[in-house]
Amino acid sequence: MSNDAPKTAFELAMERLRRKDLEEGVVERPLTDEQKAAIADIRKVYEAKVAEREILHRDALAKARSHEEIEKLNAELEQDRGRFARDRDRKIAEIRESPA
Repeated sequence: MSNDAPKTAFELAMERLRRKDLEEGVVERPLTDEQKAAIADIRKVYEAKVAEREILHRDALAKARSHEEIEKLNAELEQDRGRFARDRDRKIAEIRESPA
């Protein structure tokens, strides 16, 4: 392949982000095998939490008696999914920032 080939929008965006990081002094460190394993474990735990919450949600929906109750249950599910995602992302960021 020739290096003169046009770059994709993704490649151009990644170059801009790398330049920005370089200007801001952000150093990219590769993850250790231990960090990769810890991140994978965290993702599995939170996937399980979401799956469990969705099972409970389906059970609650089956017992719901009104449209308002269904809306409330759906809103609670979305809040829980968001909380799980924030917790997961925070823990992953902590691992990424920890010294190797």
